[in-house]
Amino acid sequence: MRLLRRTALTLSVLTALAVPASPASAETVVPKGFQPASTSWTGPDTGYVLGYSPCAKSWCPALLGTTDAGRHWRRLGAPSMPLPDNHNHVALTFVTDRVAYVSDGVHVRTTRDGGASWHPVGLVDAREPFYVSKITETGGRVFAVLSTYGEGRGSTRLYSAAAGSPVLVPMPGFAVTGDITYGDVAVGGGLQVALGANYGDEKYWTSRDGVRFTPAAPPCPTGTVASLAGVRDKQVVALCSSSPGSPQPGSTERSVRHAARLGGTFSGTDAAPVVGITQGFGAASPASATIAAEGGGVGFLHRTTDGGRTWTTTVLSERGLSLTDLDFPGRGTGVVVDGQPDAADGSAVYRSTDGGTTWHELLFG
Repeated sequence: MRLLRRTALTLSVLTALAVPASPASAETVVPKGFQPASTSWTGPDTGYVLGYSPCAKSWCPALLGTTDAGRHWRRLGAPSMPLPDNHNHVALTFVTDRVAYVSDGVHVRTTRDGGASWHPVGLVDAREPFYVSKITETGGRVFAVLSTYGEGRGSTRLYSAAAGSPVLVPMPGFAVTGDITYGDVAVGGGLQVALGANYGDEKYWTSRDGVRFTPAAPPCPTGTVASLAGVRDKQVVALCSSSPGSPQPGSTERSVRHAARLGGTFSGTDAAPVVGITQGFGAASPASATIAAEGGGVGFLHRTTDGGRTWTTTVLSERGLSLTDLDFPGRGTGVVVDGQPDAADGSAVYRSTDGGTTWHELLFG
């Protein structure tokens, strides 16, 4: 009798092992109603999407990752970052496949274990109202651009600390003040920092190690703001944009400029399309660059393949709220987020595999 029971038990175990496990359904990986908020890619095929889904009369965050260009997704630990009521962009930045930052412009969280745990990052002497527009890491240090707004007087400063530090502090000498202030930072092929005020006081530094900085001539002429696309094939690419609404509402005058090396002199006067307010800028190569712009409730992607001499325009959608996270992580691959999770038309991540010529929406289920 005991032998029969043992035999039956053995057979039941073997049967269970022989039956292939059913694959997890899409809903176990991607929450129902998932809407992307931000995307960040560490390579052409490896990327991450932070999004939100409706839950208990609110929005709950979810973090997804892919290693095969979005054909399959896995669920990662999401940061505790509520969807802001003021529609601030919740920006995700993966530095490596284990190190990432997320910010809603006021709060910053970081992970150094691929999302298993998230920790707050403090900002010393940051007086509200302020906005963190960019955060990244290179050479063992963290860098963030923080703008403070006041009564007719604001400032933009560069914050920094050693990688893994729980707080960031302002870097002495890296600040501008004025009625309107702005800034950008880019990594890859060297670190670049651009700060400006009132469309006239422009400052620019470069660094190869994130420790020693060299002042250089600003990428853009007076009256325009620099958006940095990083170093591409040893050349440095930047977009120069006028104040929004010039020459007419819903438009921006702009041009792409190049420097032959990090710290070199920028040149280029070819004008880009003026349609839309500049939302983002990315370059796949020195010759191939894309501008994200919004105007009249429409999202536009303006693209050049000859360094800015000629342009083509893609109407991406009519969500008309925002185009964010435009980037080209390599091999002609581009990504951009269109819309906002809690908008009437929702949001989407678009991906290009031909340097920005065509774009296709990524699916999450």
